Parts: sequence; structure tokens; C-alpha cells
Amino acid sequence: MNDKLEIRTGRLEPVELRAADGGIGVLAGYASRFNSYSQNLGGFVELVDPAAFNKSIADAVPVMARYNHEDAYLLGTTDAGTLRLSTDNLGLAYEVDLPDTGAGRDLRALAGRGDVRHSSFAFYTMEDEWSVTDQGFPLRILRSVQLIDVAPVNNPAYRDTTAAVRSLSERIGMDLDEFATLTPEARKERLLHETPPAPAVEEQHDDEQRATHSPIALMQRRLILDDLR
Repeated sequence: MNDKLEIRTGRLEPVELRAADGGIGVLAGYASRFNSYSQNLGGFVELVDPAAFNKSIADAVPVMARYNHEDAYLLGTTDAGTLRLSTDNLGLAYEVDLPDTGAGRDLRALAGRGDVRHSSFAFYTMEDEWSVTDQGFPLRILRSVQLIDVAPVNNPAYRDTTAAVRSLSERIGMDLDEFATLTPEARKERLLHETPPAPAVEEQHDDEQRATHSPIALMQRRLILDDLR
């Protein structure tokens, strides 16, 4: 498993604010879209496999909902049942019962006015694969990830891609310092000579995941969640 936390933004419909019985509201959205190319992430694009989150959901990995991925703005957790995750043909969907806190009330107001529209997710890569698009552009496919959180966000910009760059340098057999000296065109040429073409974007993959989640890591995650409550 890659030990660097990564954050990506889903390119889907805006978040939706719903009424809730006995609460201040429910926020729903898609944190990730399947089989859709990302924007250019600095010399490569990414695609999320439809099975990427299956292991996290099946294993009931503790996942948080946090506004802008900030610990201070905790909105809900899967452990408490205040965050619900599911996948469909579009992507990774979530619903979170907004808490009656400053963060929850602020987010309800901002989402209700349309100021907060986007969602993203934080993860550790369990398994990825490098290929190229039909146009010969480097393509990273996220096959299996350990989901950390889903988040409504103000800014949909993609975050640090250092972990992905490290993965690509390993794929073409170069150390990170040497890889950093290559131009984007040279990186593409190295990958093209070593990688078969990617499957079509519409192609679906087997739902069975090959990666597993460490019991120690899951226990550490639950301890972190307990500290945040």
C-alpha cells in the first residue's frame, strides 16, 4: 500500500441538500466518478475503476465525512451510521446527516445557496496500474484504494500528486530524482515502450478486489475517529 494520502475531486453533479426528520439536513453527492478521465495531473490522467472502493465498503472500513477534509469540520462517520456510502454505475455516492454544530449549520447554509457544489475523497492507493489512453497519454488506473474520507469542498482543484508520480517512476524503472529530470514527452515515451494500451473507458472490471486492508491500520483508524468525537 502506498503510504502517502492522496485527494481527488469527483467531476459529477453538485451536492444536494435534503430535508431530514429530526435533524438539520442531509447532504448527498458523488465523491468519485468511475471510468472517467481526470484533468491533466501534470503529465498523466487518472481513471477510477468501478471496483476501487469495494473492499473498503465490504470490510466496513471506518470512513469520515469532513468539510474540506479538515478534522475540525467533522460531519459524520460510517461507524456511527451518520455517513452512508454506496456505489452505482456513476460512481461513489455518499449521504451524511449534517450535525447541529457550527460546521454543520454553515455547510447547510452554503450548500443551500449553491456556494458549495463539489465533493472529493481522500485515500491510500492499494493497487494501481499504468497504461496509456487511445491518444498515447500516460494513464493511471486506480484499481483498489483504502478510503479515508469523503468531503464537500469549496475548491475542486486536485491536490498533491506526489504519490502518483512515485508510482509512475517505479513503473518505468527509474528512481524519483532521475524521473524528475525527464520532460513530460520523455516520460510518455518511456511508458509507451513498456505499457500495453488501456482498455476502453466504458469497459467494466471484475468487482472482486485483490487488495486487503491491514487489521492494524483499521484499528488505528478507529482510534483516530474516537479521538475526534
